[in-house]
Amino acid sequence: MAEARQGHHPRGGERGWAIRGTGAYLPARRVRSEELSASMGLGPSWIEERTGIRQRHVAHSGQAASDLAAAAAGRALAAAGLDAADVGLIVLGTSTPDELGPSTACRVQALLGARRAAAFDIAAACTGFVYGLQAAVGWLAGQRGPAHALVIGVEVYSRFLNPADRATAALFGDGAAAAVVGPAAPPYGIGPVTLGSDGSRAGDVLIPAGGSRSPASAGTLAGRGHTIHMDGRAVRAFIAGVFPRLVAEAAEGAGIKPADLALVVPHQPNPRLVASLAGEAGLDPAQLAIAGQDVGNIGAASLPYALDRAVREDRIAAGDLVLLAGFGAGVTWGHTLITWPPP
Repeated sequence: MAEARQGHHPRGGERGWAIRGTGAYLPARRVRSEELSASMGLGPSWIEERTGIRQRHVAHSGQAASDLAAAAAGRALAAAGLDAADVGLIVLGTSTPDELGPSTACRVQALLGARRAAAFDIAAACTGFVYGLQAAVGWLAGQRGPAHALVIGVEVYSRFLNPADRATAALFGDGAAAAVVGPAAPPYGIGPVTLGSDGSRAGDVLIPAGGSRSPASAGTLAGRGHTIHMDGRAVRAFIAGVFPRLVAEAAEGAGIKPADLALVVPHQPNPRLVASLAGEAGLDPAQLAIAGQDVGNIGAASLPYALDRAVREDRIAAGDLVLLAGFGAGVTWGHTLITWPPP
């Protein structure tokens, strides 16, 4: 297990870094939980009763992760009043890249026409957006002039599901969300980022085949090794333990109480489970930004999607303390506290 606390602390006239615009994209096709339940021979309310998920979106056959990501990134740039030429860095979190190489971020760079941007992927599963924020802030802190970075989370999980496995097929969906990170005057901006991992639990949820350990073969295809495998009990126990801990650590590190947080944006693989942990985390349910009921688990996009929805619904005002709390396969986790900037 490893955990690192990192971040940029603005002092005096030193610049800080804040989220200047958000955007999201969901494929047009919707699959309601009643329809999915029926396909698995379950009662019509089976999925929603256990997860809170009412529907998820599914990419069409011509869409790859980069297509969804570029659409979300374009909306984030528009919200920030910028265009692709203003972007110096693209950091993309995903577990479902276009291909094993090159990076999907490079595909997004080409789609956006962001010719001045460096681009790379982060493989931190559902914590990818928080890891991406740390990478963006670190890069921005080293720039001399005005600079902006795009942080994107995207998944096309529908290509990696066994439709007969109710533990995974009921949860996952496709989607993308993005944020533009740029300069902010103190005291506004992104606070220290705490990241952690425990690789001894890498087997809790994974796609076992397709990499160098188990390359594609007739055997891996027949054994569905290219689909998501998950130990549901282990993952549930991890979520139940890690989310309250992240809230407590963030509040203690900032010298505040959980009740002082204007909004908490968690990863939400099972929105009903995460919402049920509010009391244990010292939160009122109204403090949570939960959006998974309409999209399912969209992995690295889950947290930024919920954040974008909160922005669009005017749930965040200048000066609000907004906690981002991510956790996922690896296992990995991370959190950061943002003092939300003025428009």
